Amino acid sequence: MAVEHPVAATPGDQTRIHNIGYRNYDGPRLGRSYATRSLYSQSLRGAYGLGRSIKSKVLPMLLFVVMCVPAAIMVAVAVATKAKDLPVDYTRYAIIMQAVISLYVASQAPQSVSRDLRFKTVPLYFSRPIETADYVRAKYAALASALFILTAAPLLVLYVGALLAKLDFADQTKGFAQGLVSVALLSLLFAGIGLVIASVTPRRGFGIAAVIAVMTISYGAVSTLQAIAENQASSSAIPWIGLFSPVTLIDGVQSAFLGANSAFPGAVGPSNGEGAVYVLVVLGLIAASYGLLLRRYRKVGL
Repeated sequence: MAVEHPVAATPGDQTRIHNIGYRNYDGPRLGRSYATRSLYSQSLRGAYGLGRSIKSKVLPMLLFVVMCVPAAIMVAVAVATKAKDLPVDYTRYAIIMQAVISLYVASQAPQSVSRDLRFKTVPLYFSRPIETADYVRAKYAALASALFILTAAPLLVLYVGALLAKLDFADQTKGFAQGLVSVALLSLLFAGIGLVIASVTPRRGFGIAAVIAVMTISYGAVSTLQAIAENQASSSAIPWIGLFSPVTLIDGVQSAFLGANSAFPGAVGPSNGEGAVYVLVVLGLIAASYGLLLRRYRKVGL
């Protein structure tokens, strides 16, 4: 009688091939515009620490409160004393609070771009449908929007308070609109300058120091030179000196075309002709900032 002997299994018999490859995606392709909007919204949220750690929320939220508290106090005083006008014009508020605005730009511009440079994630963005121009536009628009929120919120507090104090509706609405135009220009200008400086270095600390230095040193130098010009009876030079600082540029534009009182020494603001030069310089700096960012990230994305 024949006996069956079990055949020893070879290692090859235990091998299994599993199909764990990637499956084809059959859903909708959202494309560049969706990716750009997503990058914009995430960058805007990040500018106020939303979606990040509690530590990241402290400084931007604190600066936002610091911007709004003086406006709330002014409104309370105006309502309590039944004043006929607000203590500060809408167009003057951002100039008075320019140190807080500069600190916000210095803290958030490097946060927006330096981390991508430091961890070399920029090429990963460009491996998707998003392109260099989309990345720059999203980052620029996000920081400018964050700045506009920071600077427009206290103006809204002043406006609502003025209406509660039953001040003239037409005058307050006109002043509020002028203030919004002023802070919109300021937001675009400061965001561009801050991002250009921050994009130079992947080190966030260096970026913060560089932005603060540019904003504060330029304003201090221009203010000093303007004071010297006034003491030397050279008041005609005061408006031209104001072209060399971001803060005084905005001051010159709004005093020339938005009915604001100039903060220049002796209240010597630019004339309409000089104000046109201010507008051209502001628009030129905004366009130049965008162009420099494009050139920078085209090199980085290679």
